[in-house]
Amino acid sequence: MKKLSLSLLLGILLSPAALALSTDSEQPVYIDSDSQHLDMKSNKVTFIGDVKMRQGSINVEGDKVIVFRDPEDGSIKEIEAYGELAKFSQLTDDGKTIRGHAEELYYNMAEDQLTMVKQAMLAQDGSTISGQRIKYHITTEKMIAESGEGSRVSTVLQPQPKQPKEKK
Repeated sequence: MKKLSLSLLLGILLSPAALALSTDSEQPVYIDSDSQHLDMKSNKVTFIGDVKMRQGSINVEGDKVIVFRDPEDGSIKEIEAYGELAKFSQLTDDGKTIRGHAEELYYNMAEDQLTMVKQAMLAQDGSTISGQRIKYHITTEKMIAESGEGSRVSTVLQPQPKQPKEKK
């Protein structure tokens, strides 16, 4: 499996101040689905059918979403989303949106890490990175994109708009 470490490239793709919206974790979680299955012993809730989840600016959509909660304080520890293409988006503190999709999404809230598997794509401001697997640490803006067998990681970088020069 070919691997490409993209922390430098990510600096180009995502603007320097593109930290996830810092107030998201303090917001309530809203989830709509066709059905819900609760397992109180394992603190796991499975939502099935056109699932739409929102917490602050974080949005997750999929055919099936599983939420794992901390048994101590009830906070969300991890979110898994599955679908033909499960989708993720989040607003950053500088007002830009990071969006991605894959057949499988794994969002570890405690580590602030998003892992996308199969047909993975991550984008911001028209620039995109696609591969078989993308691991993105949202707070530190570090990412690793990997290709699958017989495929490659694909990147499209959009030029940043030039700032007009000030007249003296």
